[in-house]
Order: sequence, then C-alpha cells, then structure tokens
Amino acid sequence: MAKRVTRLGGLLSAYQRRDPAARSKLEVFLLYPGVHAILYHRLAHWLYQHRLFLPARFVSQWSRFWTGIEIHPGATIGHRLVIDHGMGIVIGETAEIGDDCLLYQGVTLGGTGKDQGKRHPTLGNNVLVGSGARVLGPFKVGDNARIAAGAVVLREVPPGCTAVGVPARIVRVQGKPVYYADDVDQIHMEDPVVREMSALTQRIEKLEQELKQLSNEHSAKERSA
Repeated sequence: MAKRVTRLGGLLSAYQRRDPAARSKLEVFLLYPGVHAILYHRLAHWLYQHRLFLPARFVSQWSRFWTGIEIHPGATIGHRLVIDHGMGIVIGETAEIGDDCLLYQGVTLGGTGKDQGKRHPTLGNNVLVGSGARVLGPFKVGDNARIAAGAVVLREVPPGCTAVGVPARIVRVQGKPVYYADDVDQIHMEDPVVREMSALTQRIEKLEQELKQLSNEHSAKERSA
C-alpha cells in the first residue's frame, strides 16, 4: 500500500513539474483526466493479466467515456506518465511506454494492420510525443526521443533524436538533459521535407532563368542573321 501511495505521489509531482497550470497535488488528483486514465488503467491491466478480459475491457471503456483517453488493458505503462489534456489519445494492446514520458492530446500509439503478436510501438524513457502525432508499428522509440506535433512515425526512432514530418524523418538533437521532455517547444522545429522542397523550388527557379537566358540568346542570333 505504501508503495502505491509513493507511486501516486510521484505521478502527481510529475504533473506539477511539467504543467505550469498545476497548482497543487490535490487539484491534479481530482481534476486531471490523465491521472484518472492511468489509475483506471492500472486496474484494467491487473484484470487483463489475470485473464479477466471482459471486466478489464469494461473498466477501460468506462475510462474512455469518462476521460476521452482510450488505453487498451493489455498496454504496459511505466511510472510517472504525464498525459497533458489527453482528449483523443489511443494506446494499443501491445504498446509499451517507459518511465517519465509525456503525451499530448490526439496521440495514437497504434498498429499498421491486422498482424498478430507485437504490433504496437514501444516508447523508451523520457519520450515526448507532440499533439496529434501518430506512431504506428511494432518498433522502438528510444530513450530521450521527441516526436513533433502532427508527425507520422513509421519506423524506429534512435535514442536522443527528434522525429518530424509526414512521414517522419529523424533530426538528431545534441546536448539535451535527461529530463528534456520538460522542454515543450513544438513550434521551432525545422521540417526536413519543407527544407528539401525549398531547395527544389530554388533549383527550378534557377533552371527557368537559364532557359530564359538561352531563349533570349537564340532570339538575338536569329535577328542578327
């Protein structure tokens, strides 16, 4: 019992550390749907592990109705997971989430089809997943990784890297602290796809200028002839 109280205290402290609007542990405990979803999931997961599948799904569906957060009872979730707002989050049956992770609203940890066995992603420790991101498939997102808002991740993300874009590409992050999931900056990230498109646009403009120059030279030769 004492261990459970300590874990709950750690969860509430994690919310206070990462959410400036969290004024007290009591407020977080009573009013934050992410906390409620985790507590419901602990019960649902216990029932699921004891092969009480119907009661487990009943608890998880009640949690979904009450919080707007859908977590399959089979999902494995570590300590101090912070779910910010949380509406629309979906976590699949074989998903695994490490310690000290941070998920924003609209996140999906899902599969890519009807494969059997492990079909959902595994998040390491201290992973941040931005609003509306989709992480789809049975691969690993390494420790201290970040996934930008709106990204669609379809392959492994190495530790300490950031995934950006659709489909997501890796942008390595240097010199980040262990708990850099607290650094919530989802705006000032450069999308490598946008960068490549910009380079292509510049190349096309240069080719058009060269073509125009050649056309003018050709016309000048015809007039002089």
